[in-house]
Amino acid sequence: MRFLIVRTEIRSVADTDIAAVWAGGGRLRDETTAPEPRRQVVHAEDREAALLLARALASVGAVRAGRHRVKVLPIADPDPDPAWSYRWAGS
Repeated sequence: MRFLIVRTEIRSVADTDIAAVWAGGGRLRDETTAPEPRRQVVHAEDREAALLLARALASVGAVRAGRHRVKVLPIADPDPDPAWSYRWAGS
C-alpha cells in the first residue's frame, strides 16, 4: 500500500468560534470541506518508509513549535489483487 505524508499548517481558531461550534454541535475542523494548507507533500511505497519520512518531517522547527503538523495517509492501490485482501489472509 502506498502512503502520502503531508506537512500542513495548523489553522488558528478564536475562542468565540470554538464556543459557537460546540453550541451548534458541529465540527471545528473538517478536512473534507476545508483542508489545512499544505506545506510539503511526500509519497512512500510502504508503511516503514512513510513513518521514517514522517519522523524526518516532524523534526522541522515549525512542527516542533506546534505551528505545523505531519499526517500519514494511506492511499488505496489502484487495482488491488483480491487474493491478497486482508479478510482472505486472516482466514
